[in-house]
Amino acid sequence: MDIIRDPKEKVIKVATKSALVGRLPRDEGKKFKTAVIRLFNVNNPHKTTEFPVKTYEFSDTEKIRLKRLNVSYYLEGNDLVINDLEEINILREGNKLIIRGYQIEVEKR
Repeated sequence: MDIIRDPKEKVIKVATKSALVGRLPRDEGKKFKTAVIRLFNVNNPHKTTEFPVKTYEFSDTEKIRLKRLNVSYYLEGNDLVINDLEEINILREGNKLIIRGYQIEVEKR
């Protein structure tokens, strides 16, 4: 499992099946918390014992914008689940992230 902290690239494009978007505590001396995006090869990874294939951590992140994606939020946890992906695109603009992707549309799960 790769953990990439504060990647240098402004735009990240990765082929993946699903993603969990969450947060970690703020780093000492930072104004905002750390955003974490975990990528998986299976849908609904929160219901499996699968480990992420890759994890991106972005410290001092104020907010995340999700553009044109079907997202699930389960009240039992704190993460957003994005299933049925072909590719995810993560764009960092200062202390904000924009997440887009190519997603297969599934009406019912």
